[in-house]
Amino acid sequence: MIGGVQTFHDCSDSLNNALILASVADGVFTIDRNRIITSFNRAAESITGWKQEEVVGKPCNEIFHSSICGNDCMLIKAINSNSMYIDRSIFIKNKAGESIPVTISSAPLFDDFGNIIGGIETFRDNTSSIRESLILDSIADGVFTVDRNWRITSFNRAAEDITGWAREDAMGKSCSEIFHSSICGKNCAIAESLYKGAPVANRSIIIRNSRGEKIPISISASPLTDHEGNIIGGVETFRDLTTITSLRQQLSQKYTFDAIISKSASMQRLFSILPDIARSPSTVLILGESGTGKELVARALYNASERKDKPFVVVNCAALPETLLESELFGYKAGAFTDARKDKLGRFAAAEGGTLFLDEIGDIPGSVQVKLLRVLQERVYEPLGSNTPVKADVRIITATNRDLQALVQEGNFRDDLFYRLNVVKISLPPLRERKEDIPLLVDHFIKKYAAQQGKDIVGISSSALALLMKYDFPGNIRELENIVEYSFILCEGGYIQPQHLPEPFAGGGEATMVAVARESGPQTLEEMEQQAIALSLERNHWRKMATCRELGISKDTLRRKIERYGISDPRENTPDRDEE
Repeated sequence: MIGGVQTFHDCSDSLNNALILASVADGVFTIDRNRIITSFNRAAESITGWKQEEVVGKPCNEIFHSSICGNDCMLIKAINSNSMYIDRSIFIKNKAGESIPVTISSAPLFDDFGNIIGGIETFRDNTSSIRESLILDSIADGVFTVDRNWRITSFNRAAEDITGWAREDAMGKSCSEIFHSSICGKNCAIAESLYKGAPVANRSIIIRNSRGEKIPISISASPLTDHEGNIIGGVETFRDLTTITSLRQQLSQKYTFDAIISKSASMQRLFSILPDIARSPSTVLILGESGTGKELVARALYNASERKDKPFVVVNCAALPETLLESELFGYKAGAFTDARKDKLGRFAAAEGGTLFLDEIGDIPGSVQVKLLRVLQERVYEPLGSNTPVKADVRIITATNRDLQALVQEGNFRDDLFYRLNVVKISLPPLRERKEDIPLLVDHFIKKYAAQQGKDIVGISSSALALLMKYDFPGNIRELENIVEYSFILCEGGYIQPQHLPEPFAGGGEATMVAVARESGPQTLEEMEQQAIALSLERNHWRKMATCRELGISKDTLRRKIERYGISDPRENTPDRDEE
């Protein structure tokens, strides 16, 4: 032996490849054509609990025990078909025998000459995302998210159950295509949360399920942001109120008598005795301010009486002059006065066998009071121009907003007639003394005008209702109804807001600004974000730290968005104010 020879070759590439594989966050392993593991990277060790030296040289199915081991093996399919399979979700077992959800991608492995020598598979641990998905699917409330284009990006199991839409059918569709809700469009809850810069909570609306059936739900919505505070979409949760609505309808029956709605204690006491009054033939006097619903009470008594199949005739005594009122009530014979060419029946005759409601009874003149007293005493009357008494089988219900006892003392109303009328007295409280009824009445009038006008208005906002609750309503229920009817002119759908109310309720300021912004038509999420930032800056007088706290974003994010949207302080020569 005269010496030695040494050979060497550059292994930088293989070393680099090994380092790269060790640094990859996804698990990676390779097999030969016999399914024997030939490499196993560090992430694969971490995910499975197996060490590389424990698995190299063993069949892959002995290590992974996956849900597709055998004929469905993705890696063997990739080798045999010379193709790649990407992002399939399966379960494998780790060294401890625990199931792990993973996403796998498989491809054939080639040598330097292009020959298939095995396969390579990457797998990613989906435990966190699966756990989040399972949590979402375990929530009883429906949850869905949308992207910047209002396309649905997630849809949990409860959302499927409530709407009837399968997740795969809902994904990628516009949320309005799925929900067909009463507030889709300008009154979108997610859009409103962007305007306010805060979540919208517990709003009751109506949606349609996949079969077109109306479903009452309660929703909460807020912007969906990334870790830097950038808006990437919106998230909304919703709860099926079908059962609650049914219970509410049952409860509402407790608060109604015929067409009268009230939950106040005084009205509930009245409801308890109205059936007994209705069955009685006695004359009824209904007292109450204008607009308190005196005619509704009269109709309710009629509808609950044995005379409900006979006529119900209404006469407003204040609307007719003295000469006309007498002939209108009792009728006349031909020739009784000029132009009386033929007999005419009066309202008493028209109400025969039924009920006659004399509204504003305190305004009838003395001459008519005498004749009315005779009807009440003797149950007969004489038409004008006749001396022949006519029997009257009529129940009389009267009403007035005047103080009849004061009129008696002043000599403007007969005391004997007053006592005849005052057999059964019903006093209706004004609305200011039964404010607990305002929400019930508003809801009733909204349903009434929504049906009449075909508008998809489902309720009133808490801020608008709060304004109504502070008002005394001198015009009582009639005034409240007029306010709701007026609101239907300005409100296009969804919920009645303060700006939809008439003066003196309608306010200005920010609410008006938001309303004007909405009236300009549908906006993108970027436009809504710009509007929300501008409004927040104005609310906080351009104090940026206060604005950041309100919007829940960092100072750098706020500065970047101000520059991006070109938002400027309207006050000239005023420097940015970062202090509180």
